[in-house]
This record gives sequence, C-alpha cells and structure tokens, in this order.
Amino acid sequence: MHLFAVDGLPEIAAGDDLAALIDARVEFEDGDVLCVASTVVSKAEGRSYDYEDFEAGEWSRDIAARLESITGDEKDPRFAQAVIEESEELIVEAPFILAVTKFGHITVNAGIDRSNVPDGDLLLLPEDPSASAQRLSDALGVAVVVTDTSGRPFRYGQRGVAVGWAGMPASRDWRGEHDRDGRELGVTVQSVVDELAGAANLVAGEGDGGTPAVIVRDWEFGEHDGSENLFRDEEDDIVREALRDWEF
Repeated sequence: MHLFAVDGLPEIAAGDDLAALIDARVEFEDGDVLCVASTVVSKAEGRSYDYEDFEAGEWSRDIAARLESITGDEKDPRFAQAVIEESEELIVEAPFILAVTKFGHITVNAGIDRSNVPDGDLLLLPEDPSASAQRLSDALGVAVVVTDTSGRPFRYGQRGVAVGWAGMPASRDWRGEHDRDGRELGVTVQSVVDELAGAANLVAGEGDGGTPAVIVRDWEFGEHDGSENLFRDEEDDIVREALRDWEF
C-alpha cells in the first residue's frame, strides 16, 4: 500500500468540475481509492457563505454570549446561527459547540471552517458527503472517501476522519473470524474509511501547503464482510446520552 498526493490542483471555486480537475492529473489504476478533503468538495458545491447570510436569533445570541463569558474572546452570534442551521442537534453548547450534522456526523461547530475560504467568511461541510463521494466515484471509476479533520476525546490533536464514502463499505467486519490462537473474534469491526482518511491526511498536510486529494494504491479490502455503518445509532450512543445531561 502506498499513498501520494494529487499535485497541481488549482484553488477550487463554486461550479468547478472537481472530478475532471483530478482526473486530468492522475492516471487511475484498478483498486485505487481517492481520499478528497471536504473543503474542496464544499467549495465546488458552492458551500461558502458570508456572516451576513445568517441572521442571529435569540438562541444563537445566548450561545455566543455564554461562550464569550467563558473564553473572554468576542463571539459572533451569526457563526452560532450557522452551526444551528447546519445541525440536527446541539449536544453541547459550552465551553464549545458539539453538533450532530444533518447527515449524522458529530463534530465541533458542525464542521464549519473559517480557514482557506477566499470567497466567503464560512465554509460549510457538503450537505450530503456520501452523495458527493458517489458523484465523484461515478465520474472517476474508483472508490472515494470524503475526509475532514476532527479532534478526539481524551487526546490532543486532530486526525483525518471520513464524513462520506462511495464505492466501498465503510467498515470491514472481523466478527466470526479467528485470531492466531484460534479464538473467535466477537466485537472487532474496523472503520476502514476512517483509517484511510487518517493515512491520507498525513500525506495531504494542513494549512497553506495542504494538498486536498490523495490516492491510496495497492490496498485491498480483503475477503471480509462489509458494513455501511459508521455513525453510531442514537439509541446505542451512551456517550451522546451522557453529554446531553452534562452542564458546564
């Protein structure tokens, strides 16, 4: 298995044919997986907005005031309004906003980005990253993982995660297989799209030197059962339930 970045992609703007831009710079091989940053997918899909596009309501003003009192930094309630409008639920409102996006991903600020947005103040995640991945997969003939970066509980730093995928299962299921001592595995389900996203993020980099598309080559899913489950079901998510009752 090896990974390499797609070099030479221009700054992506609304309406750009992202698949064609990538295809012109890569000679794809059978079995390749394209990992592409959600930022460029969002830019191509016109998900850049200005603060003026969001009219702050009472709830967003309350959240901004509370965050400002905690952090000491000025908070624009229109940003909180954007998070609210992009979310199914706000699990935590302070000391940060932890949101459930409309497609099921749980992340800080609903994944809204304020970096590298040349034509706006805010960049929202794709409305349906798996649908975006499917369109790219159909156009390019390879599996696609749409990635983002996200923090983790109990650890410092961020890592790449999958927010959408197409052309391959989200995870491979080892349950029913055996370890080297012959013991049957009962719980191991490996989130391969997250692991590929994390590996791709190491190659892609961050900041102004980042490259938003990475090819994974010579990797195989293997003879395993696959699953499309990635985001934990609400009724089984005890961490989400505990955070709902937590107050800062």
